[in-house]
Amino acid sequence: MRLRRPLLALGAPLLVLICGVYLLNASWLAPVPEGGPKLLAHRGVHQGFDLAGVTNDTCTATRIREPIAPEIENTLASMRAAFALGADVVELDVHPTTDGQFAVFHDWTLDCRTEGHGETRASAMAYLKTLDVGFGYTADGGKTFPLRGKGIGLMPSLAEVMNAFPTGHFLVNFKSNEAREGDMLASMLAANPSWRPAVFGVYGGGPPTEAALAQIDGLRGYTLASIRNCLLPYIGLGWSGFVPTACRQAIVPVPDNVAPWLWGWPNRFLDRMAGAGSTVLLLGPYASGDAGSSGIDTAEAAAAVPPHFNGYVWTNEIGLVAPLLKSRGVAPAVETR
Repeated sequence: MRLRRPLLALGAPLLVLICGVYLLNASWLAPVPEGGPKLLAHRGVHQGFDLAGVTNDTCTATRIREPIAPEIENTLASMRAAFALGADVVELDVHPTTDGQFAVFHDWTLDCRTEGHGETRASAMAYLKTLDVGFGYTADGGKTFPLRGKGIGLMPSLAEVMNAFPTGHFLVNFKSNEAREGDMLASMLAANPSWRPAVFGVYGGGPPTEAALAQIDGLRGYTLASIRNCLLPYIGLGWSGFVPTACRQAIVPVPDNVAPWLWGWPNRFLDRMAGAGSTVLLLGPYASGDAGSSGIDTAEAAAAVPPHFNGYVWTNEIGLVAPLLKSRGVAPAVETR
């Protein structure tokens, strides 16, 4: 009897605390997000390929699968097709060239996708324009190359992209850890202020991303470090309403298998991030060692997107996912010249 009373005395405050934490983080008590999901097309419309075991160095052109899409990633045609299908943002990859431009191309070297050789950044844009960006694609181990000869001259510069899509929006991926690339982007946008609205955000290597964020007013972005510094402290302390500094004025990527661990997911979390001036980007499942390109790429994954989610949805399958999510308020296709 004497022991029970102290336990009861401790139990009541603990129950009140638990109830308070629950109510503070209850998604159903948060404001219902306005609008619907926006779509981010990774590399535009491109060839599907097996993601299993893919790293940053994997030659994905040699593991594409049927059916073969006519568009080639990171080309103007692939971007135009993605916008036409309902993409709000297109992700693209950039490399500085020896003549001071940005080439839009994924790989660190030319050897996988083109007939060229060596590091992409070791060439001038004029030379890169002579290459066939469809040269290396094969779905049958090298027996046939269905896109060979169809990508000659199609590697664009970032300036070409900006001019081709004056009302488009792009997430720029820095492939290196060289801060000068962030400086280059800042200088490029300062010289061409009409292009600034087209840059939705930046991500990738820490030094260039941080350099761009420091110099370009209002720009949002993220790095691997910022993801860790945002989500891990939030998982630990978000129950109190705490929003870490790394979650503020940023793009906050959330893998869909991490989302259930976030306090208040989805509505309360979205409300907190919006209050912190941040944009939430829903990714596919995180797996240790992956290349970070997993997206909402199947009908099942699209169906699992929360009903009132109004952030951005990263997808490698814009043609499949857009029709499934358009009814939730996806913006109309972007007009291009």
